[in-house]
Amino acid sequence: MHFDLLIKGGTLIDPAQNRNGPFDVAIRRNRVAAVDRNIPAESAARVIDATGQIVTPGLVDLHTHVYYGATFWGIQADPVAARSGVTTWLDVGSAGAFNVIGFRDYVIHPAKSRIYALLNISSIGLTAMTYELANLNYCDVDVCCKLIDANRDFVLGVKARIDSNTVGANGLEPLRRARQAAERCAMPMMVHIGSGPPAIKDVLAELRPGDILTHCFTGHNMRLIDDQGQLLADAQRAWDSGVIMDIGHGAGSFSFETAEAMAAQGLRPDVISTDIHQMSVHGPLFDMPTCMSKFLALGMPLEDVVRASTARPAEVMGLQDEVGTLKPGAYADVALFKLCEGDYTFYDVFMNARPGKQLLCNTLTVLNGQPMARVPDGPTMPWITLTEGQQALVQRGHTPGVMTHACC
Repeated sequence: MHFDLLIKGGTLIDPAQNRNGPFDVAIRRNRVAAVDRNIPAESAARVIDATGQIVTPGLVDLHTHVYYGATFWGIQADPVAARSGVTTWLDVGSAGAFNVIGFRDYVIHPAKSRIYALLNISSIGLTAMTYELANLNYCDVDVCCKLIDANRDFVLGVKARIDSNTVGANGLEPLRRARQAAERCAMPMMVHIGSGPPAIKDVLAELRPGDILTHCFTGHNMRLIDDQGQLLADAQRAWDSGVIMDIGHGAGSFSFETAEAMAAQGLRPDVISTDIHQMSVHGPLFDMPTCMSKFLALGMPLEDVVRASTARPAEVMGLQDEVGTLKPGAYADVALFKLCEGDYTFYDVFMNARPGKQLLCNTLTVLNGQPMARVPDGPTMPWITLTEGQQALVQRGHTPGVMTHACC
């Protein structure tokens, strides 16, 4: 049997297939053709030597913002994909009903990366930094559903940011309208939490099995733990019912204190995602491998970290037969990493530091069977100003480029 590409000699971690060991991955056209031990090099037109490296399915990022140039938050997906291993992107709420066609035509179609979306219940999406739910005239359930129905090939659900700035005086009403749209379209809803009001217990009451609570490790006053660090009973009920707990690190939504309190109770996130955007890409998030490395530092086993970054988000999106796995027949999306050993320092959004001994370093991203060329990230938008904490990280040399150079 002849293959177009063979990734040989690496340690494959594919939790969707319960594979963890020395397996080669053979690709024909844009699909995985075979996964086995010791596939002959002569069977392929091109061979990539993955000796000493970890081979995973292309990462699936469940919380991103990639509506570049048309929203406050959006970055360009492809440059980050090539350097991070993320091949499938779920943009959550950057587009609303009034600008989702532009997102489709000017971002999704030209991109090499696989991009899907959750439609914002606000018809203007994330054009501005916040306040999109402060005017209920934008929260039109009918128009939201109409645009979802016209774009079901890439729109997978509904998004609502619920925090005091975004909703203003409208409280839970935008969330209730998002709930109506999700139920009418028979799709899940993702809800962002941060600083209330509303109260977290009232938000949790609106969630249903299959919905996604993003920023589940927030350190703000909508956090899921009480003052003693114990998981709230309302959060436990939601989690037990099938609500998906998603990290969504971002620039303001990941707290080591919350994460450590949850870990002490044996609680791990269902999904590790970045909430990568114009601010967070400059740190302390940086990218998906850095985010994953923080969970290694928190004691989460590598295979579980990979599962939460591949198989589980693919299941949540309903794409488990196509992405997040390297089973034969799936898309040939592959990420290669070195797992570097050393003394590393990781930061949460409050600039609290934690030590770590391992850093995942992406060395190659394969999308649709083709290695992606590394190119510079898109220019930072002129309205972005780095925080003092971000500037301090740069001064300390704590950037992915510096850390990767030291590692690889």
